[in-house]
Amino acid sequence: MAHAWTLKSRPQGMPTHDNFAMANIATPAVEAGMVRIANRWLSVDPYMRGRMNDVKSYTPPFVLGEPMQGGAVGEVVESKADGLAVGDMVLHMAGWRDEAVLPAAQVQKLPDLGVDPQAFLGQLGMPGMTAYFGLLEVASAKAGDTVFVSAAAGAVGSTVVQIAKAKGMTVIGTAGGADKCALVSSLGADHVIDYKTDGSLVKKLMAAAPKGIDVYFDNVGGEHLDAALAVANERARFAICGMIDVYNSGAATELRYAARIIGARIRIQGFIVSDYMARASEFYADMAGMLQTGKLTRQETIHEGLASTPDAFLGLFTGGNTGKMLVKL
Repeated sequence: MAHAWTLKSRPQGMPTHDNFAMANIATPAVEAGMVRIANRWLSVDPYMRGRMNDVKSYTPPFVLGEPMQGGAVGEVVESKADGLAVGDMVLHMAGWRDEAVLPAAQVQKLPDLGVDPQAFLGQLGMPGMTAYFGLLEVASAKAGDTVFVSAAAGAVGSTVVQIAKAKGMTVIGTAGGADKCALVSSLGADHVIDYKTDGSLVKKLMAAAPKGIDVYFDNVGGEHLDAALAVANERARFAICGMIDVYNSGAATELRYAARIIGARIRIQGFIVSDYMARASEFYADMAGMLQTGKLTRQETIHEGLASTPDAFLGLFTGGNTGKMLVKL
């Protein structure tokens, strides 16, 4: 029997521990073309909050009482699949549990890039790919641009900061609290705004970017999106990755400066990382080069043990993580 976290009830607003329940689940026999995986690392991510609602979205909602899903890195402990051997480290989406039996088609053997396996849940995984294609493809960011990144101490934001600096851009990031701001500065950001201090975020951004911003990478929504609209240059490009400010409250972004979209010809585009999965080899090649030249560093917040998974997830919404939030099994 495997142990897995299930969604016991659908949260109203901020989730609580009462919304989750641990269950024992029977895993199937390993048949031809399948592998058994002992999970070693689990990912928790803000997008999972949306899957807790019973609404139509780009990913189906979690089913009450069924094991939840999410990114995981594990070790193959039994294999009847060509190309996957016992001992191989693999990436898959059967997280929130300690063991999974999956068809080989749902498993990706980790490429040999000389990094820790959990990196493929963060900087070299979904968050890193989100940062890479969101910045360079969706926002068409280029050398010389001034880039504004919200939640710049998080898994996606911290990677955006580093890629932008590696590509010759000026970077302004926001983070909450002195420690997180110091981290963002250490990653190379030219200016860091502590959004938790008193004062208008619009005025803080104007002071940091007196000539305006060319790109906004949005992880937050709300007041951050308003400030970016207020300070955007003509033909600025916004990559809308996430809006963690509204995931639990459901409150709408105010968009007080929405009229600037017209006169400044601002391009605003939402995106989902799955749009770019077919280009993973391009991402790995470029990121590997930046790793080898020391232009990328990885930040992680680690919770220990399967039992801590809900704590790790809830910490995403209370500022409990620096960099990628992970659970180590």
